[in-house]
Amino acid sequence: MQEKMVYAAQANCYEESSEILEKFLGVRVSTMQIHRVANTYGGLLEQEIIEAQTMAQEKKAVVVKKDEVIYAQADGAMLLTREEGWKEAKMGRIFKSSDCLSMGESEERGWIKESEYEAYLGDYRQFTRRFESKLDDYSALGERLIFISDGAVWIKNWITGTYPKATQILDWYHCKEHLCQFAEIYFDDPVQRNDWIKVQSDLLYESNTEQAIENIQLLIIHSKVKRKAKKQLLEYFKSNTYRMDYKKYRNMGAGIIGSGAIEAANRTVMQKRMKLSGQRWSINGAQNMLQLRVTRLSGKWDHVIDLIKKPMAMVA
Repeated sequence: MQEKMVYAAQANCYEESSEILEKFLGVRVSTMQIHRVANTYGGLLEQEIIEAQTMAQEKKAVVVKKDEVIYAQADGAMLLTREEGWKEAKMGRIFKSSDCLSMGESEERGWIKESEYEAYLGDYRQFTRRFESKLDDYSALGERLIFISDGAVWIKNWITGTYPKATQILDWYHCKEHLCQFAEIYFDDPVQRNDWIKVQSDLLYESNTEQAIENIQLLIIHSKVKRKAKKQLLEYFKSNTYRMDYKKYRNMGAGIIGSGAIEAANRTVMQKRMKLSGQRWSINGAQNMLQLRVTRLSGKWDHVIDLIKKPMAMVA
């Protein structure tokens, strides 16, 4: 019964969980009781992670096929808390190229069979330590460990410092978005604007990054665009050139060059359960719920069942 209460609670708000349990089982369980049980076991999962960080962990032998790559992505999304208002929760997702199934020509229509998630409501340094406990099993893969991210400096610096041999990809859609924003300022004529964007996008897509940068520089030398806007675009491309070899990336693994998987994770793990109308979380309660969500969506729900089976004296 406790397992059903916890499962219902991580899938639905507590009121709906109570209604579903009564409908399916004919047992009336109060929303407060469901909350207490879910928070208890979410807290136990969280405590296990905290304790594991203080202990030397033996690395698992992870089998990865020669033609396979491991993708890792990280991003953040805001949750409303009682103590601090809106607070950013960091989300991480890991998946194999062999688990990426295409359902059409566009990447947005793809499907990932299995993933492993990490989530933390708080400082990015604590999040990266937790995420590394999962990623370190793949660190020996070198460039076959592929990180895809936007221009967030903390993510880029963390990957460069911790996994220097891994492949870093600047999310293609963020890259093109910066190009479009500049063109919007520079060109009044929409036809000229779209033609220019297409030429530069094609160059970038085929890894002719230096040529695209030269074209941008030539365009802005005599332009009336504000100096700040010109400087921002050039700095963005120049600082990310080493992450923009898109022709190469499209021939690696599943050929993914966008961060849609982690954006979908934010919706699936957090927003679907934790950003419903009127919801406001305590920081501890939010972290405990995040643990339940990532445990279930990582395919590790049996671990929750194992915790429930233990006598409370052993898990307290």
